[in-house]
Amino acid sequence: MNQRKGLVMREIAMSEMAQSIDLLNYVFQMSMSIKKDRRFVSEKSRQFNEGHALGWFDGNQLVSQILSLPFQVNVHGVAYEMGGITAIGTYPEYSSKGLMDSLIKETLTVMRKEGRYISYLFPFSIPYYRKKGWEIMCDIVEFTVKDTQFPNYKEVSGKIKRVDTRAEDVLKVYENYASRTHGAMIRNTIAWNEKFHEDFWEEKFVDTDVQLQAAVYYDENDTPQGYLFYRVMEENFYIDEIVYLQEEARKGIWNFVSAHKSMVYNAYGKTAGNEPVAFLLEDSEIMQKVSPYFMARIVDVEKFLQRYPFDEPDFHIRFQVSDRLIEWNNGIYDIKSENGKTTIIMIDENDREDLTVGMSVQTLATMLLGYKRPKYLEKIERIKGNGDVIVVLEDILPVGVPAFIDYF
Repeated sequence: MNQRKGLVMREIAMSEMAQSIDLLNYVFQMSMSIKKDRRFVSEKSRQFNEGHALGWFDGNQLVSQILSLPFQVNVHGVAYEMGGITAIGTYPEYSSKGLMDSLIKETLTVMRKEGRYISYLFPFSIPYYRKKGWEIMCDIVEFTVKDTQFPNYKEVSGKIKRVDTRAEDVLKVYENYASRTHGAMIRNTIAWNEKFHEDFWEEKFVDTDVQLQAAVYYDENDTPQGYLFYRVMEENFYIDEIVYLQEEARKGIWNFVSAHKSMVYNAYGKTAGNEPVAFLLEDSEIMQKVSPYFMARIVDVEKFLQRYPFDEPDFHIRFQVSDRLIEWNNGIYDIKSENGKTTIIMIDENDREDLTVGMSVQTLATMLLGYKRPKYLEKIERIKGNGDVIVVLEDILPVGVPAFIDYF
């Protein structure tokens, strides 16, 4: 238990859920209530049970909070335990006291003990979280396709069926997708519940309670190869999620959308930022917006690097990492790989040598995840030092931009 000027940091009890909702309402100007929004509160209650909820209290009053959730993500083919940060907020009159810094630091400490060496979050302020060590790791694309632009693919041998959103075939397709997709969430119960309860389109476009629907594409062997989460409302088709394992499935799903042409005027969709939606349509002159989406932070650099799948089996490199919030990440990392076996040694500052480059922990995260490459980061002065090291980094880091389509 930590104390500061009459305040106490401790776990948030389930009996204090109403205070947590009130805090989120005030900070984010929402209008949730325990009586009115039972579904939301029920889901948050489960998350508080399954995650790690920490807060600062002034007496019995919750004044600042953070929640971390246990997830897994695919990093270039390796499954990493990930700590998802959410439900962050501090009452304005308690800001500028370092409360959130201490909550984040304590939460990262817990993640480290639990073996969660990377953390994701959806930022309310990118500059704010950059100062805390997170960096952009993926984009999201939102698109609008007019009914006159809907594709009609002729050579599609499979079929599509409407199914329950929790159908086993949906789960199978996503599991296969996540296992082959860099950056993707390996969904557990918490992640799936968040997906089923997501209200993206209601908040963005209309005030309605139209239920999420699902359709699965099966190939000619009756094997599920893709699915679509969607809603049809107010004469528009809202695509919440498209996941496919092969090109035929993508075409079959879009044919399903096109089959609604007589019912809708537009299809609104969102998907991973590296998905070439416009390019893949015959009429590519659609409206499309790409925006930064989730941010990532490396919780423990040394432990993260020990499991990282470098592209080359043999190399020797050094770089220096600075972390303004947590001290255990600061230092010079000497990384040697022989026949694919990686060893990492922390080097004393006095043994720095010239073959070293320096970067912040947030730059390291976006580089290792592949959102930005080493040479580009050097160009914009986010990496500084010996140019030969940059060349080696380009060779040993796998290529691939993260695709993340979840929210929590």
